[in-house]
Amino acid sequence: MKIAVSADGPDLNAKVGSRFGNSKYFVIVDQDTMDFEAIVNPGASAYQGAGIQAVVLVISKKVDTVLTGYCSPTAIGHLTANGIQVLEEVAGTVAEVIEKYKKGKL
Repeated sequence: MKIAVSADGPDLNAKVGSRFGNSKYFVIVDQDTMDFEAIVNPGASAYQGAGIQAVVLVISKKVDTVLTGYCSPTAIGHLTANGIQVLEEVAGTVAEVIEKYKKGKL
């Protein structure tokens, strides 16, 4: 299972980003192996349309779940329509929230 975590940095020790569309990075993690790929969010500095750019990016990576601080209703609608689970109000480091998710604590 692949999990996309909005993040302030490009690794597992980065803090979870507070806003899905404006996070600097997405860290895509294989929850079984903890292998990851960090991707710069092209919409991070966009004035408008950041959420949709992030949605397209995450869908293209074929993730199953998104973990983030906040995600707009529009972005959630597009993600869930593509079979992606979205969990908000997530805080901590990428590694911490992946472990919490695996244990069913989110």
